[in-house]
Amino acid sequence: MSPSRRRQALFAGLVFNDDNEPVEVAQVGNEPYYVIPDASFRRHVESEYVDRQVLAWLQKQISANRELVTEGMLTMLGKDDLFTKAMIDASIQNIDQLIEQGLPDDARSWLGMFGFRIIVDIHGDVIRTELPTQEAPDGL
Repeated sequence: MSPSRRRQALFAGLVFNDDNEPVEVAQVGNEPYYVIPDASFRRHVESEYVDRQVLAWLQKQISANRELVTEGMLTMLGKDDLFTKAMIDASIQNIDQLIEQGLPDDARSWLGMFGFRIIVDIHGDVIRTELPTQEAPDGL
């Protein structure tokens, strides 16, 4: 990372404490921190600590459903060629690079619209991730 580039908290707006209170983001120098409310105290935890836990969980979920995810991405992109498939596979394999590259604001908004939430304790340990599932239509 270049010294002039500021990192961002990947999941800003999607992190909550175990009392369902939103977690804010604060910048200390070039480092982003999640600010976790704890009664009248505000605990600062490096965002990278939380973000890496979530990325590991996401990578595990994606890997378990790799073919389905790849097919979905190809459909969404409107392409079905070997080169695009290879690019998607490489992106899935290197998901942890998002720490340096950041998550596009549109992607973060999209996750929020689908109800994706990260619940952390006062130390920044991820308690659970919530991603509401869509129920299958009747008859399926």
